Amino acid sequence: MNSKTPFKIFVSLFFGGIFYVDWLVAFLLFFKEANSFLEVVGWLLAPVITALGFTVGIKLFDFLAKEKKEKFLHIYKWPLVGCAAGAGIVYWFGPMLIVFSMLVFGAISIFIREVLLVRKI
Repeated sequence: MNSKTPFKIFVSLFFGGIFYVDWLVAFLLFFKEANSFLEVVGWLLAPVITALGFTVGIKLFDFLAKEKKEKFLHIYKWPLVGCAAGAGIVYWFGPMLIVFSMLVFGAISIFIREVLLVRKI
């Protein structure tokens, strides 16, 4: 890991949180009072949108830091797996708790990705 990695993870986590808040607002406004099918779709979109935020954070950091550019999907798969795992584990204890687990598991997935990238180089 280089000295920029902790800041890169923080920026990614920050954008993951922002995208989660955006999802939550949209969910509460449009999906929560809808029929049960749309509510399920809304819940399934939570990790997808939160992972998108993590990925946007990394892409933005790489752009501003003039780091090497990676393809979006190569980055996106990591936080998507982390956010989906976090949401799946905690959903059964209370759906509104998924924010904590998605952000923690998403950040851990980004950390693992960064460690594996350093070993690959």
